[in-house]
Amino acid sequence: MSLLLGIDIGTSSSKGVLTRPDGTLVTQSVREHATSTPRPGWVEHDASSVWWADFLGLARELTAAAAAAGEAVAAVGVSGIGPCLLPVDEAGEPLRPAILYGVDTRAGDQIAAQTARYGESEIMRRCGSTLTSQAIGPKLEWLREQEPSVYGRTRRWYMASSWLAYRLTGAYVLDHHSASQCTPLYDLGANAWIEEWRDEIAPGLEWPELVWPSEVVGTVTPEAAALTGLAVGTPVVAGTVDAWAEATAVGATAPGDLMLMYGTTMFLVNFVDAPVASKQLWGTAGAFEGTYCLAGGMATSGAVTGWLRDLTGSDYGTLVAEAADVPAGAEGLLMLPYFAGERSPLFDPDARGLIHGLTLRHGRGHLYRAALEGTAFGVRHNLAAMTEGGGDIRRLIAVGGGARELWTQIVSDVTGKPQEIPRHTIGAAYGDTFLAAVGAGLASPGDIASWNPVESVVSPDPTRGKVYEELYDLYLNLYPATREAAHTLAARQHADAR
Repeated sequence: MSLLLGIDIGTSSSKGVLTRPDGTLVTQSVREHATSTPRPGWVEHDASSVWWADFLGLARELTAAAAAAGEAVAAVGVSGIGPCLLPVDEAGEPLRPAILYGVDTRAGDQIAAQTARYGESEIMRRCGSTLTSQAIGPKLEWLREQEPSVYGRTRRWYMASSWLAYRLTGAYVLDHHSASQCTPLYDLGANAWIEEWRDEIAPGLEWPELVWPSEVVGTVTPEAAALTGLAVGTPVVAGTVDAWAEATAVGATAPGDLMLMYGTTMFLVNFVDAPVASKQLWGTAGAFEGTYCLAGGMATSGAVTGWLRDLTGSDYGTLVAEAADVPAGAEGLLMLPYFAGERSPLFDPDARGLIHGLTLRHGRGHLYRAALEGTAFGVRHNLAAMTEGGGDIRRLIAVGGGARELWTQIVSDVTGKPQEIPRHTIGAAYGDTFLAAVGAGLASPGDIASWNPVESVVSPDPTRGKVYEELYDLYLNLYPATREAAHTLAARQHADAR
């Protein structure tokens, strides 16, 4: 029987899965990797030793498992963190580490310059979003201005998913969703590059052909087959940014659906009827033609819980158990989870993490619960911004490695909204296999409901909700009350790094 291979490159790990054409999960695997932060505000991946090495390791392992069972891979789907910027030379070789998505905040000057040059309202009208650290346009201009020798040798540029597709097939493509996060280079209404801005910001580059994530863009070459274990001629779809592959994986594709992705960062994708522009969020194309989204993303979530795990020398099981024994409100602790600045709805790269209310009687369980609650307050803040910005939230579907009982319960208690939990919360890699199935003609977009049905619902607890209602007001007020001090400390951190 034919199998489908999906591989996703995440911020701190990569995941691969094999499924059958009906969505049955056959096997899965995970590989952890490091993320480089060479300076404050810089977040990078080495494309060869992270993106391609992880893909090769996962592909070999999973194709070997398929072969051992006497089965073959019929199509491949890929996804990854994004939007990212990987410049390559004329031979397709990376010229520097990839500059990652909105957690990388180096291009602040270029954001300001492009906003002044093109006008905030005009950028919003054409692109659906204002310029933030999430945008690719300022990062391309940063590369041209700050690393001219690298830019001078750059011929093409890739994101994680598009570079994997290139390594497998030789195709130079980018999916429409990923392109819609390349503000101010992509016209959301026209689904096309804005050529006059594109050529001014990044002159002299070749630009990828625009396709939809489930489109087959080529087949596995003999060279890639020898490295991966895939058969020559296996179809490969374009793929997309991980959050949209995750949304696809859990059936969040119709207006009113909102995917809440629990990962290293927290991401929210709300599907809407038509393009929506918001100063506090990102207006984007969806994973399928004719769909549109309003999206938000926090700079950290699982990254903070990982930091606490490493800091305390404990493990997640112990920390979760201890946090579960702490009452709602963490006995007077409140955390701002801005440990890497904050994306939506603040868009403040110099925001900083804060743990307020500490006393000597607080332990690691209190800290861990405060971290989960802090990210939940951030989710509520984003949901409020979506409602104000024209979003349409009718159902929440949770996905990702962090979508576990305590964390999802706290988020529902804080937001007052139930969350649907599907059978599979593996995330983007599972969505990759579905996109591959659609591209190969083995499934249609509407089949995801039978692929991954909802199996449980997390309902909010009104008693805990009252506690969180009071704390949420404190959360909203704590950032403006400490913003000046946070910015002063951020400036010192930047100066120390220089």
